[in-house]
Amino acid sequence: MTITVAGSGAWGTALAVSLCTHQTTTLLCHTPQRAAQMAETRENPRLAGIHLPETLTITGDPSCVENQDMVVIASPSFAIRSVCETLKPYLSEQTVMVCVTKGIENGSLKRMSQIVEEITGHNVVSLTGPSHAEEVAKGLPTGCVAASTDKGNAELVQDAFMTNSFRIYTSPDIVGAELGGALKNVIALCAGVVDGLGYGDNTKAMLMTRGLTEIARLGVAMGAQKDTLAGLSGIGDLIVTCTSMHSRNRRAGILIGQGKCAEEAMREVGAVVEGYYAAKSARELAQAIHVEMPIIEAAYQVLYEGKAASEVVHELLVRRKKAESEDAGWL
Repeated sequence: MTITVAGSGAWGTALAVSLCTHQTTTLLCHTPQRAAQMAETRENPRLAGIHLPETLTITGDPSCVENQDMVVIASPSFAIRSVCETLKPYLSEQTVMVCVTKGIENGSLKRMSQIVEEITGHNVVSLTGPSHAEEVAKGLPTGCVAASTDKGNAELVQDAFMTNSFRIYTSPDIVGAELGGALKNVIALCAGVVDGLGYGDNTKAMLMTRGLTEIARLGVAMGAQKDTLAGLSGIGDLIVTCTSMHSRNRRAGILIGQGKCAEEAMREVGAVVEGYYAAKSARELAQAIHVEMPIIEAAYQVLYEGKAASEVVHELLVRRKKAESEDAGWL
């Protein structure tokens, strides 16, 4: 199988390294200059210490996607439209499109697969789950979900990506899989804020659990299956992103909790912090379909309105009392 990964960030590079062990793989960089540098050094600075195998072709020419069996979109969420527009003239009708970008587009409030499908006209498989690039590149055991409305395409992606250390499951619930992947970034950023404020494990456990409740509430309102959000693409991704220092979202949140503004924190992290963009989109989405998401609202106030993190934590804690479950079962 011939596969091109479009996007040479840490995640795209890690997937290309994994794929090239058993597939004919090309890594498409956003500029010829970056491609030339990576081809010469056989390393991506964002994945320091990971050798890029000689079997991996590295290029900056978008025409490389011509006649490929599969094209993997691994660009940041804010660039996904421009990347798809660039690739569209070269795509073959039979090419299977895979999206590994997590997010909700500002303005349109579309999921990433919806944007890819809108521009390319192809059915899209979303590959998502708890998967730090650093660990996948090293071949550490990892599990993800290939979600699509097309069972055949989901199984094709499963077959393409599966290795002895990278296990892929399939799911028909692309809505739930993508929402879990996008919104956990916001909760992970909040988890970092909790760490930066000096709070403890109790606080983080409460945040993660109630954050998942909010994600599930929004997901079900949008047609997702609740079980999906209890799986790898929901709670699995939430756990790994909220607890690891590999997470750019958590690292940015720690800096915000320590007193830095969002812009300063993102500059210091030095890479895309998807939770920052997702917080704005998730808030707009919740307002549009009238779903209560107090943690997402609090994150928006800190990130975009400059409200003190300690103040929003207090406000969350003193809200009106309620049952934990919305369908508690009492008469």
